[in-house]
Amino acid sequence: MSFIKAGTDTNGKDIELYYQDLGSGKPVVLIHGWPLSSAMWDYQLAELPKYGLRVIAYDRRGFGKSSQPWDGYDYDTLASDLKAVLDTLDLREVTLVGFSMGGGEIARYLGRYGSDRISKVAFVSSVTPYLLKTEDNPDGVDQSTFDEISQNLQEDRAAFLQTFGKQFYGVSLLNPAVSSAHLEGDFTRAYAASYRATLECATAFSTTDFRSDVASITVPTLIIHGDSDKTVPIESSGERLAEALPAAQYVVYEGAPHGLFFTEKDRLTQDLLSFIGESPISQTY
Repeated sequence: MSFIKAGTDTNGKDIELYYQDLGSGKPVVLIHGWPLSSAMWDYQLAELPKYGLRVIAYDRRGFGKSSQPWDGYDYDTLASDLKAVLDTLDLREVTLVGFSMGGGEIARYLGRYGSDRISKVAFVSSVTPYLLKTEDNPDGVDQSTFDEISQNLQEDRAAFLQTFGKQFYGVSLLNPAVSSAHLEGDFTRAYAASYRATLECATAFSTTDFRSDVASITVPTLIIHGDSDKTVPIESSGERLAEALPAAQYVVYEGAPHGLFFTEKDRLTQDLLSFIGESPISQTY
């Protein structure tokens, strides 16, 4: 297994980020969502390298096979971890792809470190530009929603994760969406994360304001969001991000839930390939 050092914890112990590095060619870095790990990108990791791309996916600190320190789940630190990945592997002309919480890392990275190493960015079901409802962000999600998530995590993390997984993919009696086996796999991956990381990252993605970071983005940008996303509502995120970045390509997946990286995996892979290769992205599929 391969690891990158991303600093040390308060006890001086190395913080290591597990990563996969597949294929060769233009580098693409995949940043996973909460509460999963880089394993969520299995299908993209299997397909994208076939098209002359070098594809890197890493586990956020606290998740997957990466170290599980007590601290460092704020976006400044998480963006620094992304920088450690790019610097250690000396990646240049990179396309960053961030899903959900991972979109925040992209925005904060560009806001703090600029785009010297970055060629393009893609926000998929992203929490950007600001998820929390406030007086100056009236389209955001009410604080009570995040308070409920926090409370449920603290009362019974396992039960919450199982229920959350169904919402994640839009599972219902009339719409199975994904198999029970896939949900079980996701639960196993999510429950392997540290309790502390799961709770702290939920606070980070729900309360961090990325609007000034987004305003600094100058590289070509792709925004993809499902209009049936109940986890990160499109009205609070995708639509607001497209307004903030009018030059971006904004593609709405009709009827798609939050977890469209799986439910719409073929379309997402093709749209990413088109974006990276600068080919037109189809608005229908």
